[in-house]
Amino acid sequence: MAEYKLNKTQYPRSIYEKVIDTSFTQNTPPPPIEDTITVEQFFNFYSTLFYDIPVSGDINSHAYLVKTSGEYIGFSGNNEDIQVLLDEITSLQQENLVLNQQILNLQISGSTSI
Repeated sequence: MAEYKLNKTQYPRSIYEKVIDTSFTQNTPPPPIEDTITVEQFFNFYSTLFYDIPVSGDINSHAYLVKTSGEYIGFSGNNEDIQVLLDEITSLQQENLVLNQQILNLQISGSTSI
């Protein structure tokens, strides 16, 4: 018959619970999983809350959604195209103003020479 040598370690009561895990973990249910929503549920909530969401703000706003979603899909390139078009509109408006001023000057000088 085989002999087994057993060692008994005793801990002082002050450190016992620090060394030995006394909690019951085998027969307890797992902690609840945080509630998550599906993408479809998210968009249903979004549609419902659309007009309650602030237009601007650093977080929890339409501007925040546009900014973060735009960064995610690489939308910033389109913003550069839009800026080029806005600059062209401004230039054309200035040119239109100069041409209208020239027309006005010609009308004024033409009426005084008659």
